[in-house]
Amino acid sequence: MLGAGAAMVTPVPRRVLGAVMAFGAGVLISAVAFDLVEEASETSAGGTGVTAGLLAGAIVFFLGDAVIDRMGGDHRKASDGAQADGSGLAIVLGAVLDGIPESMVLGLGLLRGDGISVAFIAAVFLSNLPEGLAASSGLLSSGWTRGRVLLLWAAVLLVSALSALVGYVAFDGAAPGVIAFTLAFAGGAIICMLADTMMPEAFAAEGRLVGLVTAAGFTLAYALHTVQAG
Repeated sequence: MLGAGAAMVTPVPRRVLGAVMAFGAGVLISAVAFDLVEEASETSAGGTGVTAGLLAGAIVFFLGDAVIDRMGGDHRKASDGAQADGSGLAIVLGAVLDGIPESMVLGLGLLRGDGISVAFIAAVFLSNLPEGLAASSGLLSSGWTRGRVLLLWAAVLLVSALSALVGYVAFDGAAPGVIAFTLAFAGGAIICMLADTMMPEAFAAEGRLVGLVTAAGFTLAYALHTVQAG
């Protein structure tokens, strides 16, 4: 919603959007590596559930994303108005699909009783803000009204909140192996989402500098993780 609001207040140059998305992608990659996968590995004591969870999450996201792409939601994060050729419903479903894994992790963090990682919260915020900016800019350019764009993100917020609730309620009392599998599942889905939607859009908008900006985002998130762990 913040990203959408910013896009409505003033036009954001496409290269700036690409840089911010690349930075957010780097932050989220670090969060997956040092929060989700590391925590899953410690929870499962090095069991095979982490590997299975990563693969399962990536495959499930890939299949869901493929269906949404065929429905017309493949350009949901585009900042240049490419959404005009797609389906409104598919764009909504795609945005919802992208937000579910992160939200479930937030709910699981509360369930575990040791709080939610500050680094992960920062990663989710720093990745979702540019997503909202880029997608909203593209939707407005493609002819969507401001009210329709806000309804899209309201739907995403609602589903994300419900996903966090599911993560909190559904896994209450679950075995450590199940928790580890779920954390890794979310990590695999997030990695697949980054490679499929967020990073290609960042490269298309920014170009060669994407690598450096992504590395900067990864480094910042790692620093946050180190400070919290210390």
